[in-house]
Amino acid sequence: MLTQLDLSLLPALVPEQEFLSCYVATVLGPIEYREWKSQLERIHEVLGLSRVEETFQRLSLAQRNQAEQRAAEKEDRPFYQWSAVEQESYQRLCSQALRCNVARTLTGDSLRDFGCRLSDSGLLQWFCKLDRVGMVIRIPGKSALQRYGQWLPEAEMRKVIDTLLAAASDDKIEGEQPLELASALDLEAYFLDTTCVKLHIHFPVDWVLLRDAARTLMKATILIRKRNLKVRMEEPEEFLKRMNQLCMKMTHARRKKDAKRARKAVLREMKKLSKIIAAHAERHRDLLQERWRETDLKEGEARQIIQRITTVLERLPHAIQQAHERIIGERQVKNAEKMLSLYEDHAAVYVRGKAGAEVEFGSQLLLGEAASGVIVDWELVGGNPRADTKMLGRSLERMKQTSAGPAIRQVTGDRGFDSAPNRALLEKEGIYNAICPKSPAELKKRMKDSDFVELQQRRSQTEARIAIFKNGFLGSPLLSKGYENQSREVAWSVLAHNLWVIARLPQGAAKALIKAS
Repeated sequence: MLTQLDLSLLPALVPEQEFLSCYVATVLGPIEYREWKSQLERIHEVLGLSRVEETFQRLSLAQRNQAEQRAAEKEDRPFYQWSAVEQESYQRLCSQALRCNVARTLTGDSLRDFGCRLSDSGLLQWFCKLDRVGMVIRIPGKSALQRYGQWLPEAEMRKVIDTLLAAASDDKIEGEQPLELASALDLEAYFLDTTCVKLHIHFPVDWVLLRDAARTLMKATILIRKRNLKVRMEEPEEFLKRMNQLCMKMTHARRKKDAKRARKAVLREMKKLSKIIAAHAERHRDLLQERWRETDLKEGEARQIIQRITTVLERLPHAIQQAHERIIGERQVKNAEKMLSLYEDHAAVYVRGKAGAEVEFGSQLLLGEAASGVIVDWELVGGNPRADTKMLGRSLERMKQTSAGPAIRQVTGDRGFDSAPNRALLEKEGIYNAICPKSPAELKKRMKDSDFVELQQRRSQTEARIAIFKNGFLGSPLLSKGYENQSREVAWSVLAHNLWVIARLPQGAAKALIKAS
């Protein structure tokens, strides 16, 4: 059984005044809507009964206090203590952020689409605690929804999810289950597998990286020149036009007899043009750094433009060298050294050898589920994929730190997780090893064990769980930018997925009787 997070170590909450909510009309007819409404009502109950919402609020308050403490020390001023009214308002905002993120993940909508859907749906407004009788409803826009998605870091989100799992697995002998489930979740059996999360990048063609660099640098240059900060150069649109022409020449060069020679010639022109573009962008960046106060740009906006140019300038030489090696030099570049995107530098080549996906481009993701289908551990790998054998030990160590370790009694995985160190680790921890062995002779021997066979049969469902998670919650490709934001997005998807799974589980007899009546 998981242990609850010690909330006494976190800031205390102030009482919140309850507002009258608008009545959500009962809709007869579409069973899909009734199921959707019932699901949201059950998740609303779970958020309160499991104390997930309270944990989220208190973790947010602790993060805010730490940020305020650092700011006070930096500015050499007293720590600003919120009044009860200010803290109550912030607590409501935390609840709103939590519920909006969960609802948006469940719907699978983009930020813009969910903002429109939230404005039009009384049910979603009730769930997100936005509806109040006699008051104007303020719906968060796409920018506010994006900030909600970045509310807490991944490490804090793990504590929120741990709180949910602890409540769901609580099997108290006296009294009902905390979440009013018919039976507590059994987390003793642990099933894990790895997959590839596709990132929102172009197909990694070498010369396309040069085109992307040209577009980013010139568009940033246009933003600077609009503020009357200019250095001598042709209009940026002219450089974009030339790069597009070279891209079309590169595309059609394959159809010529001397395709190799033509492609090499075009690439040499693209390299020359890229260096000219980089030089112009660098001069404009330096000018903006010196004189941004003379423009209408805010400090954050100016910093964003400067960072955008700097990032591309740092990675452009690598992209040019890679294209030169592969197209002009006709030499292979090792996967570990390849650059797949100028913007997602942690994207990697993931060779899976599967039908329809011999090679994938993205990030490796480890998912571990319990027999009930809830996800108990995950890890998004930044950079080149790691061997599955190396990921099992880290997963067990993480679950120990989040109090999940003592609940694990059986570990099941495919033969990719089998190794002598892993077998020794599981034996040392007293965990039953149901990992499929690589040796055919050993597998034949293990198949005589009924427990091993049963767990291996259950492991086949893990592939389906990964598909549900990736396609129904996380999104394929993953639209978040940057490894930190992508890790946080995975954590939010895990929370929404687990709430969805728990909301579908049978409830206790007393609760079911109340609903039936």
